Amino acid sequence: MPDNTFSESALVIFSGGQDSATCLGWALNRFRHIFTLGFDYGQRHHVEMECRSNMLAAIGSDSELPVAWAEHLKEDTQLSIGLFDQIGKTAMTSNMEIEFNEKGIPNTFVPGRNLIFLTSAAALAWRKGIRNLVMGVCETDFSGYPDCRDDAIKAMQIALNIGMDSHFVVHTPLMWRNKAQTWELAEQEGGKHFVELVRTVTHTCYLGDRSVLHDWGYGCGECPACRLRAQGWKQYAGKGEAARNGLSSF
Repeated sequence: MPDNTFSESALVIFSGGQDSATCLGWALNRFRHIFTLGFDYGQRHHVEMECRSNMLAAIGSDSELPVAWAEHLKEDTQLSIGLFDQIGKTAMTSNMEIEFNEKGIPNTFVPGRNLIFLTSAAALAWRKGIRNLVMGVCETDFSGYPDCRDDAIKAMQIALNIGMDSHFVVHTPLMWRNKAQTWELAEQEGGKHFVELVRTVTHTCYLGDRSVLHDWGYGCGECPACRLRAQGWKQYAGKGEAARNGLSSF
């Protein structure tokens, strides 16, 4: 990375889920001042808002995490966006069954959500004089969401820079990683203890179910988000077990 990168600030879009928590750890190791942004948009899994607060509190006080993280972590902002459910119902904002359309896109897709999140983050970053934006979107495990694709994010970066006469850089550390590699990145950035915090504190389940703690974390175990997270954990844990037994990784 450039020599001056660590002296800069970054704004992390932090939902309280596995992906954004991993990106937060990534950013804390690369930028001196980390600001966080969360969105209350009427999500069905609103419990993630509590989880994000708990994760931020842990980063600010947990002595088993990298010592510099608490120092680097700065102001958190939460924004309320109530327009998504007004535009149209989705399984992410109402209690409808999760289904897929003829293009393979699940009805948990909230049209424009990530685009609006990124625009809002850029507006806040502009106010704070921050040019680095960090977002946990991923094309490898993008779950059928078109606004998680690399082309979409690069196009947004261009539009935001033109529209705000700025030089934003949108960082997407997970863009080409699958879920197993996301678990591995969490370990690389914050160690085993950070992985355990991601496993037990973050929330990904679309149904907001935190009644059962599985090997991979809390969730219903059946929704697409839980299945992706569970599959990734199985691969990550299996690779670790193979390494401990002196076997070749897969």
